[in-house]
Amino acid sequence: MKLGVVRIGVYALVALAFVSAIRFTPPLPEPDRKPAEVLTTQAATPSWKLRFDTLGRGESLVGLLRRGGLSGDDAAGALRAATSLDPRHIPAGMPVTIRSESADSTPSEITLQLAIDRLLHLRRTGDTWVGTEEHLPWKTDTIVVGGTVTSNLYDAMDSSARNDLPPPARQQLAWGLADVYEYRVDMSRDLQAGDKFEVIAERSVAPTGAVRIGKIIAATFDLSGKVIDAIRFASSSITGDYFDQTGKSMRAAFLHAPLEFRRISSVFGNREHPILGGVRMHKGIDYAAAYGTPVRAIGDGIVVRKGWGNGYGNVLEIRHPNGYVTRYGHLSRYASNIRVGSHVERGGIVAYVGSTGLSTGPHLHFEVLVNGEQRDPRKALSQNGGEPIPASEQAAFDQIRDRILATLDTPLDGVTKLAAR
Repeated sequence: MKLGVVRIGVYALVALAFVSAIRFTPPLPEPDRKPAEVLTTQAATPSWKLRFDTLGRGESLVGLLRRGGLSGDDAAGALRAATSLDPRHIPAGMPVTIRSESADSTPSEITLQLAIDRLLHLRRTGDTWVGTEEHLPWKTDTIVVGGTVTSNLYDAMDSSARNDLPPPARQQLAWGLADVYEYRVDMSRDLQAGDKFEVIAERSVAPTGAVRIGKIIAATFDLSGKVIDAIRFASSSITGDYFDQTGKSMRAAFLHAPLEFRRISSVFGNREHPILGGVRMHKGIDYAAAYGTPVRAIGDGIVVRKGWGNGYGNVLEIRHPNGYVTRYGHLSRYASNIRVGSHVERGGIVAYVGSTGLSTGPHLHFEVLVNGEQRDPRKALSQNGGEPIPASEQAAFDQIRDRILATLDTPLDGVTKLAAR
């Protein structure tokens, strides 16, 4: 019994000493991460020193190479061999690897990563440098991404594809999906919680792990029970790359939003005016956007008004062939080619977001007038249909549509890989 008590006491003292040693041992210093150097060795081969660096903003490539151990003459000689390199277009942050045959020798190999899939190797033999370019192969597959809207398209894409696509690729896919539907759906105001989407797209992966999204092959949106499919189809006579399930072009007379980055702060209807106070009829839609964001004409037309519009601030009005007039208010400035009588094209930049007139912050006020009266843009533009596929192409379209939409029959949340090549 006494022996057991003694053992317990000894164990307790040892444990206390171990904890104290950890508690009062100073932490190791953080390693210097830029630039990094690695010494590699293998049996029966010489040691190599690799130095990883990046080009600083405003820094010359010669300066970086000298930092990596090359003399001024060596650096100049190496760059003379880089005949495919345009010194006027070298991006800051470009990764550079400098290789030496041993820890104390002069560098003999340099690799410049000109792009995700493009490397420039500079190798020295004696006093001569030789440059060779290498293009890294991308692996391409086809994926289906499905999600459910809780707040907006970006959040839905993030939650459904977080484990399979990096943030830039998720954002790229959301933008591409919005572009496919930009004549039918305003992704900033038409989506409701519970709406669902599925999209078939090409995905390419570089050897470095970088991911980019290729063309969208098809998509479907369930907007509060209203399903809108979009199928990629090459028509010989109808403009636009995508057609709905009935064969009508997704490209129509009007865009559904005058801004590329669509975010609305106020909708059509009664609201309390932020400056004048009181409840007033808000005869349009406000798009909150950064100062200077480009404003697009939603359709072809003629500029009929440009100038100061009191509460509207700098205002622009465009008359369209069907008699509609669109009005854009609180502008900071106009595009250089815009004047009364100018012809504008659908999607062309006509002005820039500002905060002129009765405005509490930068945003675009957008109105649609029909026969001189303001109408809710959502309703006025809802009859925005595209041209149908001609009868001569209908059978080919039907075959492609049925095959592709069969892939989307099963509701999906997440990412599914379909094929690789």
